[in-house]
Amino acid sequence: MEHHGSESYYVIGEGLLDETLGGRPRTLAAAVERAAPKFRFSRLGPKGTGKQLGEPNRRKIAEAMTAGNLTGGRIGAGFTYLGQFVDHDLTFDKTALMEGVDVSPADLVSARSPTLDLDSLYGLGPQDPGSAKFYRDDVHLKVGTAEGGPPGLGFDLPRIGTGNAANRRKALIPDERNDENLAVGQMHLAFIRFHNRVVDTLPASVPQAQRFVEARKLVTKHYQWMLRTDYLTKICEPAVVNDVFRNGRKAFDVGAVPTSMPTMPLEFSVAAFRLGHTMIRAGYHWNRNFPNATLSDLFDFSGKSGNLGGGNHLPAIWVADWRRLFNFGVAGRNDLKVPPGQFNQAMRIDTKLVIPLRQLRVPDPNPRKNLAFRNLLRANMVKLATGQQMATFLKNKGVNLTRLTQPQIRNGSGGAELDGLTTTQRNALLTNTPLWFYLLREAEFNQGRLNGVGARIVAETLHRAMQGSRFSIVRDPAFRPTLGPNNTTFRMVDLLLFAFEGKKQLLNPHGP
Repeated sequence: MEHHGSESYYVIGEGLLDETLGGRPRTLAAAVERAAPKFRFSRLGPKGTGKQLGEPNRRKIAEAMTAGNLTGGRIGAGFTYLGQFVDHDLTFDKTALMEGVDVSPADLVSARSPTLDLDSLYGLGPQDPGSAKFYRDDVHLKVGTAEGGPPGLGFDLPRIGTGNAANRRKALIPDERNDENLAVGQMHLAFIRFHNRVVDTLPASVPQAQRFVEARKLVTKHYQWMLRTDYLTKICEPAVVNDVFRNGRKAFDVGAVPTSMPTMPLEFSVAAFRLGHTMIRAGYHWNRNFPNATLSDLFDFSGKSGNLGGGNHLPAIWVADWRRLFNFGVAGRNDLKVPPGQFNQAMRIDTKLVIPLRQLRVPDPNPRKNLAFRNLLRANMVKLATGQQMATFLKNKGVNLTRLTQPQIRNGSGGAELDGLTTTQRNALLTNTPLWFYLLREAEFNQGRLNGVGARIVAETLHRAMQGSRFSIVRDPAFRPTLGPNNTTFRMVDLLLFAFEGKKQLLNPHGP
């Protein structure tokens, strides 16, 4: 789980905020800072003090958040890992593909800006020397074949296949993080198949030289449409999402030149979009062969965090059964529904995390193996605003929201219980609530959807990320999907149906 290690944030107007594995900020020499990666973060709201809660308080809160007894959610568990795929798309570092190329400072800046244009899938395109290895030809992406399965059906990520054992199983994709766990790896594979199918169904009238760009444009806009109409309305209050996309942003990058490069708000990256951590299950009905797969299994059967079971490719018996992750019944495909006991619901978005997230596989001493603790510590390190500060900030920007009361923050609604905190610790939490905890408490009072502060941060950030993308449904309001059941509907299940040709044997190669 390397992605849970130390991180650094180049914040506009503040410089580089770096952390050791223990989460402590450190000052870098000027020459080191100048050479540091310049992925550009910004603050949507005010800066916090970084001193709201002490470490013992954070530890107690983290323990409460990982005490177990989670509540099942309303949506398929596949949306958990779609969210992780989106996160990697937003934070993809294209400069890693520029080795050996004369890169200008302007290229470095633009290569580190968060947009929703699937560069984690495409890299820099088939004509770029650093990215050509990801492509089968000048239009198709490579796919891999699962070990022990039918040849040529593309059920695994493409892999390097040469060198030592670790290198042979390494995924041949632009963003290696998408091979950190099996679920997001299979998600990346689905997008590869989606792109290749779009290429193969383009009209013959599209000239060969334009086929890749046309396919990427079609894929990207359908991806954005799916995120705006399906994913976002499942994790956020739909009224907030609709308001942002119909009436525009009120707080983040208001008035920005639409085609300018966006930044990444710390409030989104360090707090709001970590909602996915609460959606993770401890175990999965993964497929017919593994009805009791553990969360650890999903990491073990990857090429980056695990060893694929000791082989060079994913064993065919571990290929995803998509029917267990997404509800195809909404698309009228009852033949692709599984019995309720086999369907994986994501956990409800709230202030609880599954017990395995108490002990991450990272080289840190306790309590820093606890994911909740690390999230709270990182927010403190970057001096993130509190929930109360952000609620005031957004209301002053004209956002209509209802603040949580102190009794609501204390008691929640089926979330973490704070009985283990002392009176002093509990009062400190109620007065200066960490933003991540605050927005998860909001979700508890909204049937497991972000609302108020949390929904606004997520909706405005993704709206700006779409607006600043090379291909954008925000800048092209006339766009309508053509690959779903009608010109207004394109959901994640529609993407999967198109990518896998609507065939049951491809969406579930293991049978019933």
